[in-house]
Amino acid sequence: MPKFGTPYNILKADRTLTHEEIIRSIRFNIAAEYEAIQLYHEVIECTDNELVKTVLKDIADEERVHAGELMKLLMTLEPDEEKHYEDGAKEVEEMMKKMK
Repeated sequence: MPKFGTPYNILKADRTLTHEEIIRSIRFNIAAEYEAIQLYHEVIECTDNELVKTVLKDIADEERVHAGELMKLLMTLEPDEEKHYEDGAKEVEEMMKKMK
C-alpha cells in the first residue's frame, strides 16, 4: 500500500491553510478514500460471511461517494484540474480506437 506524506500538520497550524495546502489536503483525502475502498474489498474477498460482505460493501460505496464529493470540491477550487482528467480520458479513448 502506498504511503503518502502529510500535506500539512493541522495540529500545529496557527494560521489559516493556504490555497495550495487545501488543494494538497483534498488530493490526499481522495487518495485516502480510495485506499479505504481497497481495504474493505480485500476483506470482502477474503470472507464467506455474508453480513460482513454486505456491510463492508455498503461502507465501500459510501467511500466512493466521499471521493466524488472531494473530486467536485477539488475541481471547483482548482479549475484546471478537470482539464487534466479530460485530457487523460481522451488519451485512453485514442488508445481504445487504435485497438479496434
